Amino acid sequence: MIISKRSPASGPSIWRGADLVTQDRWVYQFTFDDIKELDAALEKLPPNISDLRKITTVAYPLPTLSAKFTKLQRDIIDGLGLVLIKGIPIDHYSPLEAAALYWMIGQHFGDPVSQNSAGHLLGHVKDVENSNGKPNQRAYQTNEALRYHTDSCDIVGLFCLQTTPTGGLSSIASAAAVHNAILDNRPDLLEILYKPFAISRIGEIPKGQMPWYMTPIFNEFGGCLTCIYPARDLRAAANLPSAPRLTDLQKEALDLLDSYAETFSLKMDFEPGDIQFLHNHTVLHGRTAYNDDPSQGIRRHLLRLWLSAPNGRPLPPHFADRYGTVEQGAVRGGIICPETKLSTPLDIV
Repeated sequence: MIISKRSPASGPSIWRGADLVTQDRWVYQFTFDDIKELDAALEKLPPNISDLRKITTVAYPLPTLSAKFTKLQRDIIDGLGLVLIKGIPIDHYSPLEAAALYWMIGQHFGDPVSQNSAGHLLGHVKDVENSNGKPNQRAYQTNEALRYHTDSCDIVGLFCLQTTPTGGLSSIASAAAVHNAILDNRPDLLEILYKPFAISRIGEIPKGQMPWYMTPIFNEFGGCLTCIYPARDLRAAANLPSAPRLTDLQKEALDLLDSYAETFSLKMDFEPGDIQFLHNHTVLHGRTAYNDDPSQGIRRHLLRLWLSAPNGRPLPPHFADRYGTVEQGAVRGGIICPETKLSTPLDIV
């Protein structure tokens, strides 16, 4: 049997949902003055704007909120790894205003990067009709349950525009807490998770790259424990003829990781106007399945941002296979393919 010689992770990014559920230190509630400041910035928004990249912190300053967002962003990077921002009166805004508001806020947490081969800097998390069953369909475009996973960025953000009455529960877990539990109980399987796994690119292949890349799930680098776990894409590598197949031990290790993530998870039911930001390198996230009700005009719809943090942690060199670059301070992460053209679509049918 392989015995792990790893040390337990430490720091504020280790938590369990059962503890956080009774606390509010990870929640920020917008005040009346905060909303007034956001509205004042929105008043300068041209009625026909189609490219949100024109909305910058220079052109649309938030004098008071900027300092608050800076503190929240540092708490994400160096602290718990999560924040839930509440209190946006979503019914008061048009779809364009809501997207602009989210983009304006997101600029204070990092630089948006492409979320797919089409180059979408603003993502729409919703069930796209007839999407299920397509092997290269991105999971966020379905209504299916999502395994605990990470995305290809430093910070991932979700802004709830509309919910459904059934399902769609957000679940998050501390990757370091999961790591330590595996170390305590199955150190042999922890060593497996420090070895490379094949990850499918789901058909989104950057120039000069293979249809898959290799990466360990847990990585110790620069004094940090960093997790990268594209759970669905990892299992989809089995559809690629030349990609290495999962061994029985790898499957057992992944099942244990998923089990501890669920045990330690913090669950939240998004409300319209909620914004969730997560440190992608320390927090696993997933969701339960849901059902829309088109006959009643009810369709779950979240806006998503993948953000490159200027103060992001050091990343292992092999992350460049997915992130393009791992240079600290550089814009890193996202998906760039030969056909990619960056855009900020205001809706996806």
